[in-house]
Amino acid sequence: MQTLQPHWTRRLLAAFAVVASVLTMTVAVAPAADAAVYNSCTQSRCSAARSANSTWKSMGYPGTRTWYDWPNGQCNFAGGTFRNQEGQLPAGHRYQEFDVYPRNCGASRDAYRIVVDRTNGYVYFSPDHYSNFYRL
Repeated sequence: MQTLQPHWTRRLLAAFAVVASVLTMTVAVAPAADAAVYNSCTQSRCSAARSANSTWKSMGYPGTRTWYDWPNGQCNFAGGTFRNQEGQLPAGHRYQEFDVYPRNCGASRDAYRIVVDRTNGYVYFSPDHYSNFYRL
């Protein structure tokens, strides 16, 4: 008894179907942002974030992305718009980001940021470059 071999086009279509299903499943199960947003800030660096926020607030939360003169002859960086691309914070709001720790103008930036929600006025501290947010 002779078995029939599938035609090459059927094999090709089957292969395409498998690839399409794998790609569709990959997109469908892509993980959402896993950042945590806390309603308060009690960790040790929150005090520095509050101090930086106070200074940035006194400057009117500048919107231009550049270095700004800071007390004690140092500089600090305003990063401009925080786009919330991963969707950790409320959607549809307008955000700005600012560095917490001053340094010499032009020096490398670290991971500590405050993010100001210009829609509702909330201020968040991120000690790990947007992996977690603590409301100040």
